[in-house]
Amino acid sequence: MTWLQALRFFFREAFLNLVRGWKVGLLAVLTIAVSLFIGGALWMVGNNLAASIEQWRGQMRVVVYLKPEAPPDALARLAAEARTAYGVTSVETISGPQARQRFKEIFPGLSELVEGWENEPLPPSLEIGFRTQAAEKPPFHAWIQAWRARPEVALIDDDREWLGQLQSAVAVVRAVSLALVAGLLGAAIFTIASVIKLTAYLHHEEISIMRLVGSTEFFIRGPFYAEGMLQGLVGGLVASGALFGLYALLRQKAASALVPALVAQKFLPLPQVALLIALGAMAGLFGAVASLRREPL
Repeated sequence: MTWLQALRFFFREAFLNLVRGWKVGLLAVLTIAVSLFIGGALWMVGNNLAASIEQWRGQMRVVVYLKPEAPPDALARLAAEARTAYGVTSVETISGPQARQRFKEIFPGLSELVEGWENEPLPPSLEIGFRTQAAEKPPFHAWIQAWRARPEVALIDDDREWLGQLQSAVAVVRAVSLALVAGLLGAAIFTIASVIKLTAYLHHEEISIMRLVGSTEFFIRGPFYAEGMLQGLVGGLVASGALFGLYALLRQKAASALVPALVAQKFLPLPQVALLIALGAMAGLFGAVASLRREPL
């Protein structure tokens, strides 16, 4: 018998075992599917957040808010100085009245909060754009720190700070997803190992006959290895389908909610989906091998 014929026999027998004992195999398949679904969902969230961060990096700004007691000419003077700074690409001056008008346009329901004041309730500010490459360089960082100490400046809102926090959050999400998948896959492998061991016990008479006619151990164990791989493969396919369903659901909600729009911009790339399915198949195979390695059939 050739290798191709042996593999065909292995997977045919594995498929028949799955059909006959589908109630037992269903637990193993669902365990694999749940573990891969959770890991895939967290990985998709991490991918989309990382893509959003890269997009926002091209729109980073530093907003310099002036103190109310700053001299009238401070805004124009600081704007002219900022235009000559390292890495700066644009400087926009926002006066107090302009800031108030912006607030009313962005938050129309709260426009009453900025009306009726004797003085301008919102401070003038500078919106400074800069090159992404310059943002990580020491001269730009030193320049921002120097401006924080200037007497005219009340506050500096630096987009790099919250983008850095988001990057840390993405790293945490990915680390948690890896740890969670590892733990859940361990439970799935244990489940598959138990199912394969039970299946092998139910076929012990057939196995005894195969030994009597001279079958090799690999030929006897092959169908059980294939069954474990099939269980993992089906679990991976179920997880991928459920993950795409979650993605489609979040895309429907994206028009009315910010969070789904951020975490469901794109589905997992095809190589990552293939890796997810392959991971399920490998986990199933490992569970089958581990269950029969020390147990005589």
